This record gives sequence, structure tokens and C-alpha cells, in this order.
Amino acid sequence: MRIFRHDRVAAADRGAVVAIGNFDGVHLGHQHVIAAAGKHARAAGAPHAVLTFEPHPRSVFRPDDPPFRLTPFRVKSRRIEALGVGLMFTLHFDLAFAARSAEAFVSDVLVAGIGARHVVVGFDFVFGHQRRGNAALLEERGASLGFDVTIIDPVQAAGGVAYSSTEIRAHLVAGRPRQAAALLGRFWEIDGRVERGDERGRIIGFPTANIILHDYLRPAAGVYAVRAGIEEAGRTVWRDAVANFGRRPTFGGSDLRLEVHLFDFAGDLYGRHLRVALIEHLRPEQKFSGIDALKAQISADAVRARELLKAAPAF
Repeated sequence: MRIFRHDRVAAADRGAVVAIGNFDGVHLGHQHVIAAAGKHARAAGAPHAVLTFEPHPRSVFRPDDPPFRLTPFRVKSRRIEALGVGLMFTLHFDLAFAARSAEAFVSDVLVAGIGARHVVVGFDFVFGHQRRGNAALLEERGASLGFDVTIIDPVQAAGGVAYSSTEIRAHLVAGRPRQAAALLGRFWEIDGRVERGDERGRIIGFPTANIILHDYLRPAAGVYAVRAGIEEAGRTVWRDAVANFGRRPTFGGSDLRLEVHLFDFAGDLYGRHLRVALIEHLRPEQKFSGIDALKAQISADAVRARELLKAAPAF
């Protein structure tokens, strides 16, 4: 997949069928929109493209909000590429961009900029200054400017629950990773570079890979059964693991950190990217009376995590 960080492309890259949205999470609802664009692209013999925005508009309009991203750019682009998308237009979003009218976005970006031949959006897509543009306006402008528009109706999971990034965030914050996975179509992952920590894990017999979450959503604090993916020779090798997300109250920690103990692994991960998929929330984080009590609980957590992961779907 080729990524463009601007809205002016060469003639060879014009004429794509473009799915538009923020696509944070790239959940099953998002995948339905992107797949519809792919279907139209194949029928027309045209490029299959996605247009999205970075940073996420919410972080521009509400900069003081806590971190909320399900898929920061690196992860989102990887997920979108896996769906067979050939072109990804990633437009820089700031207050100046937000001030552009809906009509200007259509004429300047979609028509003059990337030359979209067909646009696919969800039924609730809004855009332009004060969110005045919607799917109906896009359809109207497309008819007059020469591109087709497909509006995707709501798609629901079992039980009538809507596929929603907001709903997924709520599940993760409440410590319900399996419910989040049902809406995502996969287990939610935290992807980050392994950094040096306090190295207490080595001392107590449970060495950990430490990851700072940066702009990721903060899930419920506590201990998780996880799978950890290590990139090796162009592929991801998954290992069962147990992880703690929190502040390490037994040691008076203050910063939030994800600490991952990979089972039966002795390699050096410092500086490498690690993908950590949350499978099950085992318990809340707690403060222990001393190292012996902590070690005993970690041992019990590890046993429970191994058992749960035996029954979890393979990656």
C-alpha cells in the first residue's frame, strides 16, 4: 500500500474508489465500508483507496481529553493495508483544515486533489466546517461534479449492538477485552517499542518487556492474559504471555506502564516493536505487602493466563 500525506496526486493515481473516514480501530463496521469500496474498485478496474485524517480530529478539537486512540497511525495503516487497500490518503487535520467548508472539501480535495471517481462513506459520515457536510450533501455534490457516492447503512453485531469505536473504548476501559474483540473482529492490540524499565522483574524471576502507551487509550488497570507478537524476518511470531498495566503500587510507581512477561522466552527485546493483544482481564492491579506476596500472586496469574490462552483462538 502506498501512503500519500497530501491531497495532490499524479494522473496515474487519480480515479480511485475511495472509502472516507477516521477509521479509528478499523473495526468490523469500518471494514464493511472499506470492503464496499474494494468491490466497486474491482468492478471498475480502478484503484482501491482510503482517505483518513491525522491527527484524529477529536484530538484537535479536544486537546485536553485523555488519550483515546484505538489504532495510532502505524497500526491503523497496517490494518487498512491488510484489507487489500492500494492507496491511503492521509490528510493533515488542524484547525485551518477544520475551517474549510464541506463544499470546498469536496471540490478541492476529492475532485481537484485526488480525482475520486467513486466515494464510499458510512451513513453517519460528517465533514466540513461545523460538521455541516453529511452523506446526503456528498451525494448531491457528487451528482453535479461527476463522481458516484455509495452510502453504507448501519451494520450491527449480534444482539443489535452497533459497531462503534466508542462502544469498543467503553469495553476496554471496563476491562472487557473479549467484548471489544467481538466488535473489532480481532483482539485489541497495543503496539510499542520496548523500553528499559526498573528491571525489578528480573530480580523477582519474571522479566518483563516494558511499553509506554503514549496516545493509546488506557484500558482498565490490572493483570491480563495476553499474546505478544515479535517481528522476526518480516513476520510476526506470537507468544503467550501475562501482562500488568498500571502504576506498580507495591513499588510506589507513578507512571502508567504496560509490563509484559513472555512465557518461555529469554531473548533481548530492548528497542524492538512488540504487539500485545489483550485476551482476558484477570484481576485489578493491587498493592502487596512485600515482594514475596507479589511473587506468589504473579505465579498464580501466570498459571491462570496459560490455562486461559490454551482455549483462546490461535493467531
